Amino acid sequence: MDIRSETEGAVTVYRIVRKVDALTSPQLVAAVGTAIAGGTPWIVYDMREVGYISSAGLRGVLVIAKQAKAAKGGLSMFGLQPAVDEVFEISGFHDIIPIAADETQARAKLGA
Repeated sequence: MDIRSETEGAVTVYRIVRKVDALTSPQLVAAVGTAIAGGTPWIVYDMREVGYISSAGLRGVLVIAKQAKAAKGGLSMFGLQPAVDEVFEISGFHDIIPIAADETQARAKLGA
């Protein structure tokens, strides 16, 4: 997994490449958790290049969503591939995490 981040104002966008699973999720949670603790609680995940997410990856998403909310921020995402979107739909994460079609909409869903 490759993660690139860009901070603009109060929002940090994480551009994630490949898969989010038991091996890669802790790396993502650590990176994003550090940003939240450092005062950037508004998080957007760019998922356009993520082709797979496991249950461990979903757990990592939930951990970050809770941390962001506790810091008075939030997590949204955009660009889910069909297979990843199906996992989010089946697991009920569509009801938990704001999911948008593009980055502008994802930022807007945060209200930051």
